[in-house]
Amino acid sequence: MNKLLSSLIIIAVMSFSGVSMADDHKKKSADYMPSLITATPLEGHQLAILIVRKTVGTIQRDGKVKHAVRDIYADDPMMLMRAVELVNQEFAIIAIANNYWR
Repeated sequence: MNKLLSSLIIIAVMSFSGVSMADDHKKKSADYMPSLITATPLEGHQLAILIVRKTVGTIQRDGKVKHAVRDIYADDPMMLMRAVELVNQEFAIIAIANNYWR
């Protein structure tokens, strides 16, 4: 049951990563992503991680629920790999935006 719940949460995160949430949340948070352009691939990777973290935080605002899910994926290598996939997808977009830092 826990794996099913975890899978559904990951699917929801992936499905709604581009969905804009309530305006009040936008007012509270600073523009953490003014541009996809970064000086180095490392900065691009760090931005990708930030984007995924902010997306999850926007979708699931209840800290207790986020921590409960962390307990599930901390012991499940496949869930961790899915989280890595999300970061990789964001990083690919950032790399394209930066012309692969050429």
